[in-house]
Amino acid sequence: MPVESPYADQLDRIPVRERSLIVDGAETRFWDYGDQEASTTIVMVHGFRGDHHGLEPVVAQLSGFRIIAPDLPGFGSSAPFPEATHSVEGYAAWLGRFIEELHLTGRVVLLGHSFGSIVSSAAVAGGLRPDDLILVNPIAAPALQGPRGVLTRLAVFYYWSSAKLPKRLGFAFLRNKGVVRIMSVAMSKTKDPTLRRWIHAQHDQYFSAFADREVVLESFTASVSHDVSEYADRIPSRTLLIAAERDDITPVAAQYALAKRFADAQLHVIPGVGHLIHYEEPHDAAQRLTAFLADDRTDA
Repeated sequence: MPVESPYADQLDRIPVRERSLIVDGAETRFWDYGDQEASTTIVMVHGFRGDHHGLEPVVAQLSGFRIIAPDLPGFGSSAPFPEATHSVEGYAAWLGRFIEELHLTGRVVLLGHSFGSIVSSAAVAGGLRPDDLILVNPIAAPALQGPRGVLTRLAVFYYWSSAKLPKRLGFAFLRNKGVVRIMSVAMSKTKDPTLRRWIHAQHDQYFSAFADREVVLESFTASVSHDVSEYADRIPSRTLLIAAERDDITPVAAQYALAKRFADAQLHVIPGVGHLIHYEEPHDAAQRLTAFLADDRTDA
């Protein structure tokens, strides 16, 4: 039985258009929410193995913005790169060209969640120039060194095993519902049983929407081989970090250390939540985002 989203009513009030662009010879699908004439556009980049649906709870809390949320190439409804590797460099280059093809006017804000925080940071460090950068659950340090690094090492073994198995069997292993549920349970921190059921249902529905085994293995390798700290000192954009007190991937101490590496950064730590801010505390994240954008010191 489908589990209804606790954010469905809020999301339903926001107009949305499903669109596509050909970027580097492959189709990128994206969802265009809100007011087309808004002075500020927020481009949202989702995390590893997800798609645009994961950020819709945050979209549901926002008003007065145009919001564009693509599926990363190889995930959701977007085609994989025809030739490039699904690496941080590959995704960062794609992101720059995708935003260029949008021909946006007005203020442009870039938001990245989890693996999307790495991709967004790499793109800005490489020359993309949004007016503001927002990183939610940023990967502030190598994932293997996180509070539950042992779980990350188990994930490495899981993806390594999937690569070693015959292609068809490895593909099925990557989509194994039991493994997906274990990952979902490990990441969820909420004590609300209804919200937990919905989060698990979201992961069941969207966590296996990838093009093929190679896409997953390449992007997983990228996600555990890089972190935002590699790029922070080359990011001139005003930056907001929205971190989590109980994030199993990055400890809070690493988030404070990361914030100091940016030219201009603010850090907000949400208590009691883990790596699923976008599911468990989207209202808090949206409030911090809105306040940050309202405090536009460039006009001072």
